[in-house]
Formats: sequence, structure tokens, C-alpha cells
Amino acid sequence: MRLMLYAVLALGAMALLMSLLSWVAERRLETLAAAYISDDAAKLPDVPVALVLGAAPIGPEGGPNRYFVYRLDAAAALYKAGKVKYLLVSGDNSRADYDEPTAMRDGLIKRGVPAEAIYRDFAGLRTLDSVLRAESVFGQARMIIVSQRFHLSRAIFLAREQGIEAWGFEAQDVTRAYSLMTELRRYPSALRAYFDVWFDTPPKYTGASIVIGKDPPN
Repeated sequence: MRLMLYAVLALGAMALLMSLLSWVAERRLETLAAAYISDDAAKLPDVPVALVLGAAPIGPEGGPNRYFVYRLDAAAALYKAGKVKYLLVSGDNSRADYDEPTAMRDGLIKRGVPAEAIYRDFAGLRTLDSVLRAESVFGQARMIIVSQRFHLSRAIFLAREQGIEAWGFEAQDVTRAYSLMTELRRYPSALRAYFDVWFDTPPKYTGASIVIGKDPPN
């Protein structure tokens, strides 16, 4: 009985420690990335490509996902401001019936972005994969990343630790009560970002090189 109590206490202490470390990691990422993030396109450099990070098209209430909608709004605004020539939309297409990049492209076209300016990365399963593949597959060593601020902090950290010059264009955020899962996931994801950098985690999939601006949009 006493052994079981000790085991429960040890597990509780470990869970508390991991929660604290995750919170510290998330706060640290925000501090490190703050200088590179803006919600004003005029304050960002002109670069050829913006990487738009994926999200589920359908939200927790069954309608359009607000994270998804606001990222596309921001990406279209960045393109129309003339800061980038192309948009690389990166997301999950691990199942035949689930295709974030195509949904993102369709949404951008509805917002007035021409189809020939949009490239798709179908293997952006994680933020790490999207960032690393933007360089290794699509050849981008300088780019603007589009997402909500908490997501940008992690993405910019991952990019700059890999030697990629990255800036963030901040999409409108979502009320915290909207998606509890997204809010909670940001903390362990921040801690995992440090482990990915320390252990030099590669993207899950590689692929043939695609030259944005020369090869036709995929």
C-alpha cells in the first residue's frame, strides 16, 4: 500500500515538473521570437516566399476553424501587400480524406490570390516538418511564416536554430475558450521544440526538390 502511494506521489511530482518545464519553455520561446514577429506587413522584409502553417479546416464546433480562417486572411493580406511573391501552404495530408494544403489553397484563391502563386507541401505533419521542408524541399533559406503568435514563436525558434532567416506575420488570434485542446497543446509543443533542436530531429518525409517560381505549382 505504501509503495503504491509513493508511486502515485512520484508520478504526480513528475507531471507537475513537466507542466512547469512546458510553461517555462513556452514563455522562453515567446521572448526569443518577439523581435521577429509583427502584425504589420510593412515592418517585415520583402522575401520571395511566405510559409503558411496548416490547421484543421473544420473547427471544434463543426464550422470553419477560426485558426485556419485567420491564417488564410493574414496570408492573403501579406501577398496583396506585395511582401511576398509566393505562398507555400504546408499541412497534413496523411489520409486520403484529409487534405489541409488543398483546403488552404482553395481558401486563398477565394481571397484573390492567384493559383500560380500557391505551392503546397502535403507533408507538413508538424510545425518542425513544415519549417525544415520549406528549406530542404522547397529551397527557402529566408521566409516569412504566417500563423497565430503562439505558433509563430515556436516556428521561428525552430527555423532560426536551423540557420533559416525567418520572420513572423501574426494572424488574428482566437479567444482562448474556443479550443481548449489547442491552448493546452501549445505548452508541451514548446518543450518538444527544444528537444527537436537538441536532438536534430529530421522531418518525417523528405522528397524531390521543388523550385518555387520555376517549377509549376504542385
